[in-house]
Amino acid sequence: MAILILFARISFAQDVQEISAGPKILVLNYHQVQDVFTSLSMPPKLFDEQMNYLKTHGYSSITPEELYKGLTGEIELPLKPVLITFDDGYADNYTNAFPILQSYGMRATIFIIPAFVGKKNYLTWDQLREMELGGVTIESHTLNHRKLEELPDEEIRSELLNSKLVLEENLGHAVEFLAYPTGTYNLHIAGIAKDVGYKGAFTIKYGNVDLGSNLFALARVPIFQTGNTMKDFYERIEYRQSFEEFGWVKR
Repeated sequence: MAILILFARISFAQDVQEISAGPKILVLNYHQVQDVFTSLSMPPKLFDEQMNYLKTHGYSSITPEELYKGLTGEIELPLKPVLITFDDGYADNYTNAFPILQSYGMRATIFIIPAFVGKKNYLTWDQLREMELGGVTIESHTLNHRKLEELPDEEIRSELLNSKLVLEENLGHAVEFLAYPTGTYNLHIAGIAKDVGYKGAFTIKYGNVDLGSNLFALARVPIFQTGNTMKDFYERIEYRQSFEEFGWVKR
């Protein structure tokens, strides 16, 4: 028994060391980019400042697929990887955010609700196709943005699978990543997501992604408009998970 405990401790220490030495991936979470003072809306001027900061400080924008391959050891990620994500698919992502992203050569990912595509204030299929040609990846935010934890299994499966199928039919490529509506999930929902063909899923749990992350509970750093937006932005992107300091492992 003592030998088994010793081996377990050694294994745990090795896991912590491997995680600490591995990539730390910053995943930013935005919603709207427009001049409206709400927490989920970032003024274009400030969004431009934030993209400029990332560019001038050596961050390299990546895709969800590159993040996945970096975590599974298939590729080596750049020194300071950042995944820039938007939820819901607002029209201002095209009119305001997209030109700014292109001006800095930054790629991004938008998690789309297919049932909302083409509705007032939301992106159209033509805009989505154009953005993909310009370095934006389109992934799933479920079919109707319903709270998955409140649904029976067959409706959870429908929300996850049909969103994937509609996006794939309209965009002509595989859709393999998901952002949970409102960021809420549990292991059962994650299991259904994996079962219908997703490779990973994002929450709004605050933190960075690393080798200790659950692929179906990937953390993000929400970027809000506040009374001191840029100061808060600088502080948030320098955040590091507590386990790096204390030896904790995320579950």
